[in-house]
Amino acid sequence: MAEKPTIQSGPGLVDELTGIEVFADLPRENLAWLAEKFEVVQLEEGEIFGRPGDPIDHLHVILEGELRLQRGTEADSTTFVGFAGQVTGLLPFSRLTHFKGTARAIRRSRIARLHRTFFPEMLQRMPLLGQRLVAIMSDRIRETTRIETQRDKLMALGKLSAGLAHELNNPAAAAQRASVSLREALETVRNASIRLALHTLSKDQTETIIRFEREAAKYVPPIPADPLAQSDREERITAWLEARQVAEAWKFAPTLADAGVDLAQLEDLTAKVGQEILGDVVIRIASLLNIGRLIAEIEISTKRISQLVQAIKEYSYMDQAAMQQVDLHQGLENTLTILNHRLKNGVTVVREYDSKLPHICAFGSELNQIWTNLISNAIEAMQGKGELRVRTAHELDRILVEIGDNGPGIPADVLPRIFEPFFTTKGVGEGTGLGLDTACRIIRNHHGEIKVSSQPGDTRFQVYLPISQPKAQAS
Repeated sequence: MAEKPTIQSGPGLVDELTGIEVFADLPRENLAWLAEKFEVVQLEEGEIFGRPGDPIDHLHVILEGELRLQRGTEADSTTFVGFAGQVTGLLPFSRLTHFKGTARAIRRSRIARLHRTFFPEMLQRMPLLGQRLVAIMSDRIRETTRIETQRDKLMALGKLSAGLAHELNNPAAAAQRASVSLREALETVRNASIRLALHTLSKDQTETIIRFEREAAKYVPPIPADPLAQSDREERITAWLEARQVAEAWKFAPTLADAGVDLAQLEDLTAKVGQEILGDVVIRIASLLNIGRLIAEIEISTKRISQLVQAIKEYSYMDQAAMQQVDLHQGLENTLTILNHRLKNGVTVVREYDSKLPHICAFGSELNQIWTNLISNAIEAMQGKGELRVRTAHELDRILVEIGDNGPGIPADVLPRIFEPFFTTKGVGEGTGLGLDTACRIIRNHHGEIKVSSQPGDTRFQVYLPISQPKAQAS
């Protein structure tokens, strides 16, 4: 700490303490004792008096100025702001041992601090003050938890929004590209049709062209297609078209090859329609086939967008009652869909679903928060590559949802603290330590329980939830 403490005691400090609500009605002899034990510290504007990891050993009473505790480097990551008249720092019975962020003076400030070694005597002399300080600590815990929970939710929402935007962008971009190509293909087929209309086509020629178009459109390529054979077919068709002076043969040959057209069919087409109009016939047929392919691409892309929108709607249980009968498999699948952008680069999802799993009475959107936290943690534990296992089972009057991974496992010294609020193994700014705590609170609210087991290559979080909720809860 950079401050240079100065000792101030006697009537002056006693009078200041009487102006602070927590101490105002305490006997003067008690205030005199406190004034004797307090150290008064002067802090300049911007001065840091605590960094993450520094030990915290004092109760602080803010006499003048303003203090702020900030976690991480984000501009909106402030977790506490203290003003003149407030009591902060280490409080009796608190398990706080180190600063959780950077503490600094926002304005020129004076604080009176009391070392923890004086706490036992203070509580013995002033039991009423002890009760008030415990109440302050409880209020601080509630407020800090509220802020951190909100921050955790916003971080999770930001990640989900980014992932959803990425997932939506791909089909949207594909549909946009297809629409541009579709406009070009329509112009090409229109021009070819106009040129053909200038010729006097016989009934046989017209029927041949229409039949060829229909047969080509019905072709279903083998799966998987042989890329080498496909390339050879394109080259043969390109050479054949160029030999017959078909304009831009390279552009239309791939479409004809995709439709399964071979040289024998093209020779037969030429024999029936004639060499004179062959070029326009080929351009028209290829363009119509291309239009069909582009329409299919747009259908697939827009269907994917609709699926994502439906998934996020079901994930959040938008426009639905809070407590209702919930299909857990649907919730798990919607969560996997929302997190797909984090799965597709190396995570294999193994599903072991109980096909007879009953629906349960629950807050659906809250359950999806649990699955999101557990699946996200599993992906991070595997560093984005590995096997994610999702299992469900029916056990008497409750159900089991198990999220497992084959990552390195949770260290033995960390496992007992894994569900503690604010406990995290992530770096500063990467996590709040409230993900699993939030999951635990939701599970308790549903009268369920959560268990964890872990060893290298096999970590499992098991969530047990009752099929039916107590009537008071469900009402």
